[in-house]
Amino acid sequence: MSQLSERPEKPVVGLSMPHESANLHVTGAALYTDDLVHRTKDVLHAYPVQVMKAHGRITALRTEPALAVPGVVRVLTGADVPGVNDAGMKHDEPVFPDTVMFHGHAVAWVLGETVEAARLGAAAVEVELDEEPSVITLREAIETESFHGARPMMVTGDVDAGFEDSAHVFTGEFQFSDQEHFYLETHAALALLDENGQMFVQSSTQHPSETQEIVAHVLGLHSHEVTVQCLRMGGGFGGKEMQPHGFAAVAALGAKLTGRPVRVRLNRTQDLTMSGKRHGFHATWKIGFDAEGRIQALDATLTADGGWSLDLSEPVVARALCHIDNTYWIPNARIAGRIAKTNKVSNTAFRGFGGPQGMLVIEDIMGRCAPLLGLDPMELRERNFYRQGQSTPYGQPVPHPERISVIWQQVRDDAALAERRREIAAFNAAHPNTKRALAMTGIKFGISFNLTAFNQAGALVLVYKDGSVLINHGGTEMGQGLHTKMLQVAATTLGIPLHKVRLAPTRTDKVPNTSATAASAGADLNGAAVKNACEQIRERLLQVAGTQLGTNASDVRIVEGVARALGVDKELAWDDLVRTAYFQRVQLSAAGFYRTEGLHWDAKAFHGSPFKYFSYGAAATEVEVDGFTGAYRIRRVDIVHDVGDSLSPMIDIGQVEGGFVQGAGWLTLEDMRWDSGDGPNRGRLLTQAASTYKLPSFSEMPEEFNVRLMENATEEGAVYGSKAVGEPPLMLAFSVREALRQAAAEFGPAGISVELASPATPEAVYWAIEGVRKGGALRDGRATEGGGALADADTGVAADASALSNV
Repeated sequence: MSQLSERPEKPVVGLSMPHESANLHVTGAALYTDDLVHRTKDVLHAYPVQVMKAHGRITALRTEPALAVPGVVRVLTGADVPGVNDAGMKHDEPVFPDTVMFHGHAVAWVLGETVEAARLGAAAVEVELDEEPSVITLREAIETESFHGARPMMVTGDVDAGFEDSAHVFTGEFQFSDQEHFYLETHAALALLDENGQMFVQSSTQHPSETQEIVAHVLGLHSHEVTVQCLRMGGGFGGKEMQPHGFAAVAALGAKLTGRPVRVRLNRTQDLTMSGKRHGFHATWKIGFDAEGRIQALDATLTADGGWSLDLSEPVVARALCHIDNTYWIPNARIAGRIAKTNKVSNTAFRGFGGPQGMLVIEDIMGRCAPLLGLDPMELRERNFYRQGQSTPYGQPVPHPERISVIWQQVRDDAALAERRREIAAFNAAHPNTKRALAMTGIKFGISFNLTAFNQAGALVLVYKDGSVLINHGGTEMGQGLHTKMLQVAATTLGIPLHKVRLAPTRTDKVPNTSATAASAGADLNGAAVKNACEQIRERLLQVAGTQLGTNASDVRIVEGVARALGVDKELAWDDLVRTAYFQRVQLSAAGFYRTEGLHWDAKAFHGSPFKYFSYGAAATEVEVDGFTGAYRIRRVDIVHDVGDSLSPMIDIGQVEGGFVQGAGWLTLEDMRWDSGDGPNRGRLLTQAASTYKLPSFSEMPEEFNVRLMENATEEGAVYGSKAVGEPPLMLAFSVREALRQAAAEFGPAGISVELASPATPEAVYWAIEGVRKGGALRDGRATEGGGALADADTGVAADASALSNV
C-alpha cells in the first residue's frame, strides 16, 4: 500500500461525523459573504444596468439621470477601468461591454447608499441600442454555423470497418436541456480598500485564486496587492468557478474609485438572467452492434450551447467526449465536439462538467436500441461493460474494471431485482392505465482536471505552543463537507483528537495559486497537501519525542494525542511534546504541497491518461407512471457507489443522495425556457423564478431511498485510500430517466423504441406514451407511422420526433 493511501492506527478519517458547520447552518449562525455587509461600515451597494435585448451595439450610454437620483454616489462604466476591461480567462467577457450579447446583459453598475437608491439609479440610466440579429437556440446555431472555440475530435480504431462488421446499425438525434444551478446563495462579493491601497475581497467563489487574478488585472494591480477570501458558499455546483470573478471585479473597482466598501449581491432574478447554466447539448449519432448486441462502432457529433462567450465550454466539451463511453467498451469510435455561440448567458461549469452530457448520449442510445435488438436494457448494458485490459477511446487503460460488474451485482442483490420485476409484470398486467418499471444504469467517471496543471494543491498548517492546530488549504467549502474531511485528515496525520484542530477560511494570502474547488478533486488535492504539511511537522516532533523517550524516532507513534514507543514504559502527551519542541526551537509550521502524478494529455491528438482514477457506481430505480397525464412517482432507489475508503462516510452518503436528486432534477423536472420568437422579448429567459422553474422537492424524493458505499475499495495513490464523491453520483440519476422510458413502453406492444425528451417532464412522458400507443417511431428496427413527439429543449414546443432508423 502506498504511503499516501495507508492509514495509521486509530485514524479519525473513516469515522462518520456531521458537517463541521452543521450547528451553524441549522441555527442560522453560519456567516456567508453578504452577511459581512452588516459588520462593515459605510458600505455602498452596486446594482446592474441590464439591457433587455438579446443582441445589439450600444450607441449611447447616458449616466447623468442616475446621478440625479437621491442616494446615488457613482455610476461605473468601461471608462472607469484602469486595467483590462475583461472578466474572463479567454479575454472575451468585457466587464462593461459595448455590445449587448444576451437579454439582461449588464452594461454599467450604479453605486448607491442603499440598494433601493442604486436600483432607482440603474433604472434611470439611458441606453440606446442598435439591435442586431440574434441566435437563441442550438438548432439556430447549427443551421447558421454559429460556433466558437476548439473543435476536438476523438478517434480510436477503424470506425468504417466497425460499421461494416456490425449486424445492426442505428442512427439518431438527441437534444437535451441546460440546467440552472439554483444555489441557495446567489453571487455575492464585498470589496474593501485599506490604507496602503491593498484590495481585500470577500467573495462567494469556488476559485479564489482566479478571482484574485481577474480583480488584479481589471484594477491594473499585481496579484500580491489583492487578497480574496471565501468563508463558505451557500452552494456552488460549478456555477461559482468562473462566474464570480466579474462581480468581484465590479465591487473592487467601486471600492477603489470611492474609497468605500462596495457590495455586489444579485437577487434571484438577476442571478438567473445574468449567470451561466449547465450546457444544453445536441447530438447526432450512428452506432453499430454485432449479433450479440456488443458495440462495434460509434460515430457521433456533440454540440454544446456555449452561450455568448467561451467561459469553460472548451474543457466541458472535452470532458463530454471523454465520457461518452461511460461503462462501455467501444472499440471503434469517432466523436466530434463543437461549441455553439448563442445570444444567451455564457454557460459554465456544473456538477459533472460535461461528463453527464456525454454519458447521457450513450445511455439514451442504449435505452433506445435495446428493444430493437430484442434485448433487455440491463442485459445490453452488461454485455458491453469494460473488461480487464481494455482502454477508453482516448487511450487510457481502465483500472479495476471488475468493480463495474461487482457493483452492478451488488445493486441487483440489494434491490431484489428478479423478484421485484416479477411483481412489476403482474402489476402492469392488472393495471392498463398505470404502469411501473425498474431500470438500472451504471457510471464510470474520471477524476482529475482535464488541464494537467490544475492538478496541484497547497496547504499551510500551524501548530501553536498550547498544542492547538490551525490548517489552511486552497479548497473552498460550499456545503459539500470538504472542510470536515480536511480536519479529519489533519487529525489523522498528526495522531491527535479532532477537537485539537481548527480550520481557517480560504484566503489567497495563505495558500497561493490554488486550483478551483471543482472536478471532484477538492479532497484528493487539498487532502494530500494537508497530509504533506502535517507529515513534515510530525517527523520533526517524532525526533523530539524519541529524545524525550530515550528511543529512536522511527519507533515512536503518536496515537490519540499521546506519543509512545515500543518497549518503553513512558509516554508523552501531545501538548507537552509541542511545548518541548518549541523550547528546542523546532519549527511548528509547514507548507504542504501535492501534485497528482501519472497524468498526461495531448489535447490536439485527444489522447492520453487525463484521469488519476475512475469512480464507479450503479443505481436501480423503480417508477410508476399515470397513462392519462404522464405524471409519475419514484417508488424506490437502490445505489451502491465507490468512494474508495471513505474519509467521512456520513458526508459521502449525503453527497451521493444529493447528487442523485440533483441529477434527477436535471433529467426530469428542470425545464428551462427561452423566448425564441421574433417578438420584442426574443432571448428572454422565461423561467426566472422557482415559480416557473421546477426544482426537486420532498414530493419528488424516492419513497424508499437506499444508499451504501462499496466495501473493501481502497484506492492506491489517493489520500488515505479514498475516492472523489462530488460529481459522480449525479449520473446515477440516468436510472430514473431509463425507468420512465421503460414504463412508457409498457403502454404499447413489445419491441418499441421509445423516444423520451430530456427533461422527461410529465408532459414529455405523456407524449412518449402517446407515441407508443400509436405504434412508436420504430418497431423491430423498421420505421412505422405515428412517430412519437419530442419536446424541443430550447422552446418546449412539441416537434416531430428525430429520426431513429436501422440502416
